[in-house]
Order: sequence, then structure tokens, then C-alpha cells
Amino acid sequence: MKGCRGIENPAFVASSPDTPRRLCASPSNVEVSVLSTNTRREDSQPQEPQDPQKSPEPPLSSVTPAGSQERPRPESLSEFEEGPCGWGTFQPQCLQRCNTPQGFLFHYCLLALTQGIVVNGLVNISISTIEKRYEMKSSLTGLISSSYDISFCLLSLFVSFFGERGHKPRWLAFASFMIGLGALVFSLPKFFSGRYQLGSLFEDTCLTPKNRTSCTTSSSSLFNYLYVFILGQLLLGVGGTPLYTLGTAFIDDSVPTHKSSLYIGIGYSMSVLGPAVGYVLGGQLLTMYIDVDLGQSTDITEDDPRWLGAWWIGFLMSWFLAWSLIIPFSCFPKHLPGTAEIQDGKTSQTHQSNSLQNTDGNFGQSFKDFPAALKNLMRNTVFMCLVLSTCSEALVTTGFATFLPKFIENQFGLSSSSAATLGGAVLVPGAALGQILGGVLVSKFKMTCKNIMKFALLTSVIALTLSFVFLYANCENEPFAGVSESYNRTGELGNLTAPCNANCHCLRSYYYPLCGGDGVQYFSPCYAGCTNSVSKRHPKVYYNCSCIERKIEITPTPSGFAFEAKAGKCPTRCANLPIFLVIFFATIVFTFMAGTPITVSILRCVNHKQRSLALGIQCMLLRILGTIPGPIIFGITIDSTCILWDINECGIKGACWIYNNIRMAHMLVAISVTCKVITIFFIGFAIFLYKPPPSGTDVPFLDQNTVVTTVPLECDLKKIGNED
Repeated sequence: MKGCRGIENPAFVASSPDTPRRLCASPSNVEVSVLSTNTRREDSQPQEPQDPQKSPEPPLSSVTPAGSQERPRPESLSEFEEGPCGWGTFQPQCLQRCNTPQGFLFHYCLLALTQGIVVNGLVNISISTIEKRYEMKSSLTGLISSSYDISFCLLSLFVSFFGERGHKPRWLAFASFMIGLGALVFSLPKFFSGRYQLGSLFEDTCLTPKNRTSCTTSSSSLFNYLYVFILGQLLLGVGGTPLYTLGTAFIDDSVPTHKSSLYIGIGYSMSVLGPAVGYVLGGQLLTMYIDVDLGQSTDITEDDPRWLGAWWIGFLMSWFLAWSLIIPFSCFPKHLPGTAEIQDGKTSQTHQSNSLQNTDGNFGQSFKDFPAALKNLMRNTVFMCLVLSTCSEALVTTGFATFLPKFIENQFGLSSSSAATLGGAVLVPGAALGQILGGVLVSKFKMTCKNIMKFALLTSVIALTLSFVFLYANCENEPFAGVSESYNRTGELGNLTAPCNANCHCLRSYYYPLCGGDGVQYFSPCYAGCTNSVSKRHPKVYYNCSCIERKIEITPTPSGFAFEAKAGKCPTRCANLPIFLVIFFATIVFTFMAGTPITVSILRCVNHKQRSLALGIQCMLLRILGTIPGPIIFGITIDSTCILWDINECGIKGACWIYNNIRMAHMLVAISVTCKVITIFFIGFAIFLYKPPPSGTDVPFLDQNTVVTTVPLECDLKKIGNED
């Protein structure tokens, strides 16, 4: 058998000589040597097979006879410390039913849902109430919203690097604790700021004379609560970091390759549903008076500008829900049962590049490896292209999540609450459906890394095509007195003051839209010249309005008066809203269908031991280049279409009241198309650059630093026959 030299060598020679492995024999007369997936393949020379007589252990046959002992596990699998569910020696049998990927996914979804409810739901819907209650400017509340992303960016790299080799479920228990603590801290100002004191009611009709507020600036002691809100957001950011880095990597560890996308898609869809639950929950709680816990009642209703809702209750509920997940996560083992076997059956799809350096088995265990690990990932061109594509998508999606209600409100003449409801009804189900569909399709067809990227490219191209819906679903501005329509042929366009309301001394900072009987919209009852109102009717009606031309038949009210205007915007004559919602829903679905596949591609194209760090880099860059600048860019772009600004008594420009609808639609199309083109470019470039491991060398997922040697098939079969 000397002629069959090398037949007793393992097909996979592990990094440790004490743990040889075997695989099925290679095709006939093929001899290849594959070095580490992180080394230069074109420079590698075929390895000479070891002499059977020098083999450190008896060889293992490629065909295991019946009754033979089970083959030994590679040393690289020893790092998977599988165990039962419990705490120390306390391991009740009832908990073992949850010690599965499905059980972990259930608790992961609950934590992702809680995090979404607090960070992207309750915080956003409570911002306006917090502004009024604690006398803050919008710029300061914007700082509160950004504090979460700041904390996430600062910690994501370190948490993902050190947590990769740590006990990931315990990291998620820590995340549950921090999310709950952040929600609790965020609600604390309610309990230390005392009772809410109602101010005097502002009269919105035309009265002579009228008390005008003086141009004074004063600081309030309530301003100091700003730092408490920022602290709460920072703590929430600390809790969110392990969730989307280590949690995702743990799911990928625990399930086969073809199921990973399905599980990740389900988990990410819950993070999308979280904000919807937060908005619904927060909206209902805001109908309760802010001091309901003190037993204080009030005669004012939600229509009163002085009304403030119980914004703080949702945060206490989230605190309880998050802390209830600490115990379940802490009882999970470091790795679920069966993880080693699953990892043993996986095949590496790591991108092959000359620029990637080799790493040994102990790499990443100390802080000194952090710069090298970071550099190694940054030099992975496929990984960086995929990350940049997600940044572009994050920029446009967060921008629309922030300003879609404003677009609907201005384009189709809806109220703020109706626009927010419709926007949420389109964004949230569409995003959740897209995440799940993307994961299901990738899982069902068992796509390889390159095919997954091609699938993401296809969905992005379809989303780009659908993005042009803004060009066909926009509506022209309705007639607005002083802006696009004159006051009964008096006054000047661009000036809200006209002879009919010159003596009313109206405030331009008080925007309360009014629809006149002449079909023209007015800035406020005061600018319409209305002197009387009937507040018991809904909507509130006004009469004796000097600026409204009486061309229609007067309808008497129950009080015996004839009203000339009613509160609210005039009904729009644009019928494009249903078409817009349907096409935009499809755009959201196809946009988010690429989300889960891109995440899975990132996990596949990097070294197994650097997956968590790769997700940490993605999350950091996604926020720096996407979610943080996205709302800012959208806000600046939308403000450029403003045609009527709020100017207070001090002459300081505030919010925009009226936008140019056509120009706004065109600007949003420009941003959407630009971001989509950038996304498509980077995904396509990643596909072009991606180099999978050579075919016929199925490198195990864990043994990415091993030497792979294939031997002639005839020798293997002859050896087996002689042994028999």
C-alpha cells in the first residue's frame, strides 16, 4: 500500500495535530491544498500528504463500518459549552423545554419588542408633551432623541468584540436590565416635578384690544430635567447594543445555515412592530390626564392646547416588561444543546481576499487584538460594501419614518393624528412583512451568500422603481388666504395681514387652521376676522368673520347663529391618497425585504469569530451615516420647500406652517432615488468582489484556519477494501 501514500491522512487537518478529521473522498485524481480562508490562496502550494506511519493517531476511514465508534470531535468545537437551562445546580426539567432555538427566539422577540416600544415608540410620541411640560425647545428634545444613537455608537464596537467569546445570553440579560433601567429613569421627572399647573386659555378670535406677550426670555427650573431624560436615553442605548449584535450572532450560532435568515427575520420584524405598539399604547395613554396618579381631575379636554397626557405610564410598563426578561435570559446556557453539531455541519462562505490577514485560534481573547480585528474587517471590501448599502437604506427609511406623516398631512390635507395613523399603518406592517418575507425566501431556497446578495439587489431595484410614486401622487396646495389666495381681493400674497384683520392684532405664532365657507383656508380664526364662536359643536364653528366672503347659503347652528367657518383644514380635492398608500406600501415591503438578507450576507462573508464585531461595526456606521443624519437631511430638504414660517414676537423664525406640496414631492423623490442608487451600487459591487471558497473544498464553518487536502478516490477505495 505504499503506492497509496496519503490515503490515511484526514481530509481536514485541524490546526491541532491531536484532533484529525475526515470527510468523504474527493473526486478521482484531484489533489488540492487549501490554506486558511484568511490567507493568500493564489500563493499556496499543494501540501504533501503526511506519511501514514507518522500519523499521530490511527487513521479514520472515510466510510464508517457499522458498529464502529463515533468519530472524535474537532478541538475547535470544544469552545461550545452546551448545557441545560437553569442556574448552577438548579436545573428544573420544565425549563428544558425552552432550551431550544425557538425558546430563545421567543424571549429575544419580547426584548426586541420592548426596546422598539420604548426607544422608537414611546419616546417619539411623548416628545411634544415633554416639550410643553418641561418648557424645552425642539432643539433640546432633538438632543434627547439623539442620545440613544450616541450611546449605541460609542459602545457597539467594544460590546460586540468582547461579547463574542462571552456568555451571550447573559449579555442579553444585562441588556434587559439596562433597557428597563433606562425606561425607569426616563419616567422619573414626572414624580419629582410636582403637579402640572394649567395656564390661562388663549383666546383665538379677533378681539380689540388684545394682550400681546412681550418679547422676553426666561429660564425655568424644569430645564434641569433635560439631563435626566438624556441619561435615560443613554442607558437605553447601552441596553440596545448587545441586542442587535450579540443576540443576532447567538441566533446564527444556534440554527442551521438555511434557517438562520428566517429566525433573524422574525426577530427583526418584532423590532419593527415595537414602535407601532409604542405609538398605539402612547396615543391611548395621552388621552389620560398627566396627573391621573395624583387623583387630580380637570374640566379641559384634549382639544384644549393646555391639555397634557399621561406620557409616563408607558415607560413604567416597559420597565416592568424588560426586567421580567432578566431571569429567562440568565438561565440559558452559553450555547444551546446541539450547537456544536450544527456548527460542525456548516460550510464556510467567508470572502477570500489577499488583504485579509491570518488569525490563530486565540485571536480576539485580549484587548490588544481589537485594533487588528477592526482592521481585518475594514479591509474586507465585500463586508464594507454591504455595510455602506445598509447605511444608505437606513438614511432614507429613518427619514421617511420621521417625516412621512408630515408629507401625508400637507399633501392630502389631513389632520396630524390622521396622518400619523395612516403613516404608521403603511410603514409598520410593510416593514415587518418585508423583513419576514426576505428571511422566509432566503431560507426556503437555501441561498448561498452570493445568491443572497443578488436577491437583495433585485428587491432594491424594484423598490427604486416604485419610489417614483411621489411624482404621480402629489397634490397642489389648497387655496390659502394670504399665501396663495387674497383676502376678498385685498391685501398682498405672502402677507397674512389684510385690511379686514388689521385691527385684530393676530399672533403669527398661533397656527389654528380654519376652513371658511368660501372654500378658502385661513391661518387662524383671528386672521379670518372672526369675533364669535360656538365651542360646544365639534368641530368648533365661528361666525361674524370679516375676512370671509359670504357667497354661500348660511347654515344656522343650534344656538341660532349662522357660522361662516369651522375649525380644521378644508377638505382636499385630491383623490390620489389611496393610490399613494398602496404603492408606497409595496415600496416599503421591497425595501425591507433586503434587510434580513443583507444581515445574513454580512454574517457569511466574514470570519466566524468576527461576526459579532462585524455587526457592531455595521450598527455603528449605520447610525453615524444613516439614522442620525437621515432625519436631519430630510428636515433640511423639507424646510427648503416652506412658503410660510412661524415668526414669534421676537422676530425669531420657528416651525414651518405651509409647504409647497409639488416641490416637496420632487425633493423627496430626489433623496429616495439617490439613496436607492447608492444602495444598488454597493450591493452590486459586493457581488462583483465576492470570492467564495473554491468549489470542492467544503471548509467547515469553524475550521477557517485549517489546511484542506483532497486525495485520489481510487486509493481511498483500495485502502478500504484491503482493510476489510
